[in-house]
Amino acid sequence: MVEKEIALEGLILIKPKIFTDHRGDFFESYNTNRINKLIGVKTIFFQDNISVSKKNVLRGLHFQRPPMAQAKLIQVFKGSILDVVVDIRLNSPTYGQYYKVELNDQNRLQLWIPEGFAHGFFTLEDNTIFSYKCTSAYSKNHEMNLLWNDPLLNIDWGITSPLLSDKDKLGQPFENFDSPFK
Repeated sequence: MVEKEIALEGLILIKPKIFTDHRGDFFESYNTNRINKLIGVKTIFFQDNISVSKKNVLRGLHFQRPPMAQAKLIQVFKGSILDVVVDIRLNSPTYGQYYKVELNDQNRLQLWIPEGFAHGFFTLEDNTIFSYKCTSAYSKNHEMNLLWNDPLLNIDWGITSPLLSDKDKLGQPFENFDSPFK
C-alpha cells in the first residue's frame, strides 16, 4: 500500500498495491495490520456499508456525533464518485475546510476518514458501487448532517441539481452548527 497524508490532518489517501497479469488484477482491499499501522491506532470495524447509486446522486454531508462517532475507510468497486469530507473538529486549524478527491474503479484509491469529519459523495456514473467500513454501528439517535451546498463551506461539487434524499435537502446550515467534536 502506498499512502499519502493530505491537506486536512488525519485524512489518508491510500493506493493499494495492484498485481496485474494476463488474467486480470489482484489487490488487498483491506488488511487489519496494514491499516492499523498506517493510522497509528488499533481499529475495529463494526459495520460495512455498500451503496449502489445512479449517476448524479449526492449523499451527505453525514456524520455521527459521539459516543457513536465513526471513522470510515472508503472505496469504490464500480463506477466513480467525487468524495468530499469537511473538518468539523473545533480545535483543528482546518475547521470548516473541505477536501475532495475522485475515487473510482480505475484508480482504486481508498480514503481513511477519522472521526470528526462530515462525509459526502456525488456519483459520476450510473450503478456506482461504493463501500465504506465504519468503526461504529449506525445510530439514528446520533446521526447528523450538514447542508451539502452550504454557502459558508462553499464546496465545489461541479453540479447544481443533484438527486437528493429528503434528509439531505434539510441538512443543517454550517453557521448554526455547534460541533460535538471539541
